[in-house]
Amino acid sequence: MKILNFIFLSVLSYIAVVANPDRAWKELAPPEINGVWIQPARNKPARPVWGNVNGLQVGLSPLPGPRGLLRIYTPYLEHSEGIIINYVAIEPIPVGTEFRGFSELEMSSIDNKQGKRFWSSDDSLAIAPRQEEYPARGLVSGMGNKQTLTVFIFVEPFQNGAKVFIRLRFLKEKPYEVEISTFKQKGSAPLRYCIVTATMGNYARLRTIFFENRTKSAADLWPHYRGDAFSPHFAFPIKEMIRDKNRGAYFIAAPNEKNPSDAEYSPGTNSHWKYEGKVATQYWHSEKPDSSLEGLVNGRIVYWASNSPIPGGIAIENFEMKEAFRNGATYVYGINPLRPEEFINRLKEK
Repeated sequence: MKILNFIFLSVLSYIAVVANPDRAWKELAPPEINGVWIQPARNKPARPVWGNVNGLQVGLSPLPGPRGLLRIYTPYLEHSEGIIINYVAIEPIPVGTEFRGFSELEMSSIDNKQGKRFWSSDDSLAIAPRQEEYPARGLVSGMGNKQTLTVFIFVEPFQNGAKVFIRLRFLKEKPYEVEISTFKQKGSAPLRYCIVTATMGNYARLRTIFFENRTKSAADLWPHYRGDAFSPHFAFPIKEMIRDKNRGAYFIAAPNEKNPSDAEYSPGTNSHWKYEGKVATQYWHSEKPDSSLEGLVNGRIVYWASNSPIPGGIAIENFEMKEAFRNGATYVYGINPLRPEEFINRLKEK
């Protein structure tokens, strides 16, 4: 009887979420604090959020935002509750093509809605879709400062034949980062790449990229672009990237404004584009990069899905690392409250 009641309640909650997703997410149980970790509540419809209680956190649909994207939260930058500083999309490319799968834009084969369905698991075996409102808790392991929180995120198959999942891992000693490891599922088309891309650099107005011996600005990269869509991608080889003493590669970008929250916006700009909180340095890090590794960016002059100009001109939108696919390859995405120059100096000291 208890099992039947649980199934009945699960069905009712699923119907409620599908019928009114904008309201339903607020009715999900808020995440719980477990020591230094944020995790979804146990055994009840819950908000899918994981991460460091004092650091970077990752959420999934049905939390606000487009489906098919990881939501990145950085409350330590003095953001209001629920502010998303960036999204991360999953974009695999099979062998023999340049066609990317787009986790945010493709229609779901499960419910014919835009955005691929993501679901979470405590292991790498959850190939069948699971209900979004019953997220995995994630597994805490290790001791002391070496403690970690791990959760697996699965994606329904892409139109190009790619079948992938990722592993998120948070490290207690690195509160402003998340490790994202990419894996191919059984039955997938052979993969040439599996790109994880930060897709909303325009919110923070990322404009400067930092290399070993120089910087490049968005205005330098696209001096003549005047369109209202995405500018062409610009690629940088690994040889230009900043390296740590262990030869790990860093692809680093930051705003060129000291206080982005002071910007003046054109009339009609949607409030969700108006930056609040402290400035921060965003970066991708590959600890063991392949020689094929590149850093890619594109830019926009107007905010996505609008005609509102971005204050200060063109800014970086997509920001990613790209290299030949290796099953289990790991990319660290970080958003550090230090200014870029100080952040770079500190990583050189490690």
